[in-house]
Amino acid sequence: MKFSVNQKDLQQSLSYCQGVIEKRSTLPILSNVLIDASNSKLKITATDLDLIFINEIKNVEIIEEGKTTTVSSTIYDIIRKFSSGKKINFELTKENKIHLESEKSIFNLNCLAATEFPITEENFNTNEFVIKSKQLLKLLNKCKFSVSNDETRHYLSGIYFHQTNMDDKYFLTAVATDSHRMSVSKILLKDKIQFEPIIMPKKTIFQICSLLENYDGDVKISNQKSKIKFELENSILISKLIDGKFPNYIQVIPKNNKKKLEVDLDLFLSSVDRVASVSLDKKDGVKFDLVKDKLNLSVNNSSSGDGKESLSVKFDHELNISFNSRYLIDIASELDGNKIEIFLNDTGSPALIKDPSDFDSIYVVMPMKG
Repeated sequence: MKFSVNQKDLQQSLSYCQGVIEKRSTLPILSNVLIDASNSKLKITATDLDLIFINEIKNVEIIEEGKTTTVSSTIYDIIRKFSSGKKINFELTKENKIHLESEKSIFNLNCLAATEFPITEENFNTNEFVIKSKQLLKLLNKCKFSVSNDETRHYLSGIYFHQTNMDDKYFLTAVATDSHRMSVSKILLKDKIQFEPIIMPKKTIFQICSLLENYDGDVKISNQKSKIKFELENSILISKLIDGKFPNYIQVIPKNNKKKLEVDLDLFLSSVDRVASVSLDKKDGVKFDLVKDKLNLSVNNSSSGDGKESLSVKFDHELNISFNSRYLIDIASELDGNKIEIFLNDTGSPALIKDPSDFDSIYVVMPMKG
């Protein structure tokens, strides 16, 4: 195997692999990336057995085709320290040694045979549909912060994707909850699709988000019972899914929250963030003391002190209620418009939060006691 590749292209490819590969893997081969040079293309593959990531670099100068594997973190660390955009020459000198050089640097890295690399070819040709990358990224970003970290309820540690329909329109709907807060967001589909409801794991969500941030184009999605596949122009991500039943989220959405609080989004976000500064771990409740057209915010922390602030708002009632400030900041940070609407009922009932500029997303937050 012998080829030359542009430093920038390879660095980008290897940086994606870092998110897939487990830092402390029991199998040495899982710390490696598979490097396959053939047909003027360089194919880089990484896996943790639950997730497979494949990235293709086109127009690579290949003198001799071949494949091998080498430690992902080591090669990535070297490549990113080379001068940006320069040519890097690779050569497999022995079965277990790869030689690389760029400008005045020369490295010889240990390899493991490509035959040891665990990769399975999957047949995914059923249930395909295409979605714009920016739409998918928006959907994931609106929900991912509500994913649960609770290992005991594994079915909450991902985003629930399913097809919904309303007024003869079909949507790809995403839901995430940690049972204290919930995000629901949807995007309109051109047509009805063949799509089984799935729960996509957190690691997969963050990996696909990092790919989508640098990509503008179509994403082809196909799923079968236990796996999902995303195809981008030069990348493929295949992931196992969470086996479990997602709770009936519809019944959690408040139906009779008639007290509407409307406030300028930027003012609200910076105000909650400032007041919450006294709370060391952002776990202290931020107290809403609401009277007509005025919101008094306060946080009290027994070890560090207290903070207060008041905002002019639109509100026609009186109500006291407390929320986890982190939850409010997470939601407000994802809203698109310049207003936030919070629909309230009473001190102990969940709040429904809407973005007047995005009818396709809603959020539910449980109040804090006390």
